[in-house]
Amino acid sequence: MAYVLLIVGFGLLIKGADLFVDGSSNIARLLRVPPILIGLTIVAFGTSSPEATVSIIAALQGNAEISLGNVVGSNIFNVTLVVGIAAFLYPLMVESETTKKEIPFVLLASGALLVLISDTELQSLSENLLTRSDGIIFLLFLSIFMYYVIEVGLKSRKESTPEAIPPGIKWGKNSLVTLAGLVAIIFGGDLVVDSGTEIAYDLGMSKTLVGLTIIAIGTSLPELVTSISAALKKESGIALGNVVGSNIFNILFVLGASAVISPLSVNGKIFIDVMIMIVLSLLLFLFSRTHYKIGKIEGFILVAMYIIYLVYIILRN
Repeated sequence: MAYVLLIVGFGLLIKGADLFVDGSSNIARLLRVPPILIGLTIVAFGTSSPEATVSIIAALQGNAEISLGNVVGSNIFNVTLVVGIAAFLYPLMVESETTKKEIPFVLLASGALLVLISDTELQSLSENLLTRSDGIIFLLFLSIFMYYVIEVGLKSRKESTPEAIPPGIKWGKNSLVTLAGLVAIIFGGDLVVDSGTEIAYDLGMSKTLVGLTIIAIGTSLPELVTSISAALKKESGIALGNVVGSNIFNILFVLGASAVISPLSVNGKIFIDVMIMIVLSLLLFLFSRTHYKIGKIEGFILVAMYIIYLVYIILRN
């Protein structure tokens, strides 16, 4: 039954992503804002919902290893495999604002995570904890990011000349399509995570490994299918904005909310994964600076990086 539910979950994810990209790109046209902003907000928040659900439930149950492993593993998956496959299918054009502010914000959030979990090294405490105050700091960072996105959106509306909207594009229809797609993505992601985790535990995998692999990949499938769907439709703003926004939401909202609900103890192994996440985010930043485009070669390198990382953590655990 777990294998059947896994297949059903994948089906819902794929169809949901198709509806979600269509609806959200039309909403961007109706709002007269760049698709990258919709990718950074509506799409990113929507596709991060599975990570939020899994991590918050794990925090409530005292499974900190799964909460942290899920977020760090998901961000590594997003930066490498999601961007890599999307870029391989269709070169992703990168706006200058993305390289100047949005990707650096991912690096800032990742660096803040490394600092806040390093209690034994920086404060000489007996254990590493992501405390409630750390969670509040993350949520404050998130409010700054949301303020920036809203400011950019309002500025874009003022500067852009209104374009004629085709008669078929309506608010009601596209809102329903986007919502239906999001529900299918979340429900499909939930089925994939639950069934995949059951299969993984039956195979004797550890909690940390399950968090970094099965759950991280499962909760990142919405980002993967959404970005692939966006790339195939040549909506590179949504494809890249989805990944950048999701990584910001994963650290600042998902971990922030999880830590506020219940302080998270930190497994020593996760430090290496956090540092790998920072290095890979820096690599994405460097790739995005080359001609403001992430092409097939860069995409291939990113996919190869994920395969190497996956082999490493399986051997380590």
